[in-house]
Amino acid sequence: MSVTDVKGFTRENSIAVAAVLTVVGYTAVIGTFAGVFPYPDLSFGTVEVLTHLIAVVNAATLVCILAGWYWIRNGEVERHKKAMVSAFALILLFLVIYLFRVGGGETKIFDGPEFVRNFVYLPMLAVHLFLSIVAVPVVLYAVLLGLTHTPDELTETPHRRVGRIAAASWAVSLFLGVVTYIMLNHMYGWTT
Repeated sequence: MSVTDVKGFTRENSIAVAAVLTVVGYTAVIGTFAGVFPYPDLSFGTVEVLTHLIAVVNAATLVCILAGWYWIRNGEVERHKKAMVSAFALILLFLVIYLFRVGGGETKIFDGPEFVRNFVYLPMLAVHLFLSIVAVPVVLYAVLLGLTHTPDELTETPHRRVGRIAAASWAVSLFLGVVTYIMLNHMYGWTT
């Protein structure tokens, strides 16, 4: 199957392709947490480096999303597309790093004051996780529409509406992920 055939198939079946890719992504994450997929054991130092790298990648992804939002609001379609494709590429990088970090390392547990843990950290973490799960199919659908249609054709698709939902949920999730990272790793501390 040629690249043109794949693009045409994806163009005509964007929802189905997004659904399949969503299931693949969820399977990778759930399988990693369940210990189904083997990962090499990582040293504490490697886990720390990956933890910080994940935060950097997430912050860069958030910057790309916000830039893409800004540019599309100002009619700069090509810049918007580049920013959103960059955000998507970064989130794929995040997924690889995250799976290796989770699969090969230990889990950190927030070790700050109980009030902060129960009323700030855990609620933000819960919203972050919920939005990251919900955003996957919407982001994939918006990206697939954007990659398989010209800007003029996109006006005839739900890309604009879906893109707003995708960008908003994705951006809030990333922001909360970075904040909880800072709280866990730089403000309060953790145990394994």
